[in-house]
Amino acid sequence: MSKNRHLRESYFPAIEKKYGEPITFWLSQLKKVKSNKYPEQISFLRENFGFSQAHANAIVMYFRGSKSSRRFETTADYFKSLDPIQAKTMRKIFRVIRSKHPKLKLVISWNQPMLKAGDRYIFGCSAAKNHILIAPWNPEAIKVVKPLLGGLVTNKKTIRIPVDWEVDEKLLNQLIKESLNAG
Repeated sequence: MSKNRHLRESYFPAIEKKYGEPITFWLSQLKKVKSNKYPEQISFLRENFGFSQAHANAIVMYFRGSKSSRRFETTADYFKSLDPIQAKTMRKIFRVIRSKHPKLKLVISWNQPMLKAGDRYIFGCSAAKNHILIAPWNPEAIKVVKPLLGGLVTNKKTIRIPVDWEVDEKLLNQLIKESLNAG
């Protein structure tokens, strides 16, 4: 994966082509709303100039000083950003899975820790304020493990677990098995 892919400037040629003005023009337009909040700046570009969400986000975040969409270079960086209890739970989740599936690679994608088998995503985790979401890449896996979920809250693609979850090895291994078999 190219490091340049995460730079907000990588969007600039497409933005200039699509909206017909150089980036300096768009940055000068944002100076008109520089004291506004992020959503208002996004709306300014979308409503007044027809920007897509992605292009508006790239320029607004660049204007606000963020040069890259990548917040974490490593999983260690990600875990350091979490509450210690969340970090401990998530580390154990990945340790349990990788002990049974050592060929899975732990990576950061979409600023979240994910497990990959070659080029395929298999499993991901995301920390929220009061819970952790675990997500097999194959949403059908959640249906298969339904009997193992107890009182855990699910939606189409994720399972919500407490931040101090007692890691359920059987559940995790079944989710991974189903995700690996889906490909």
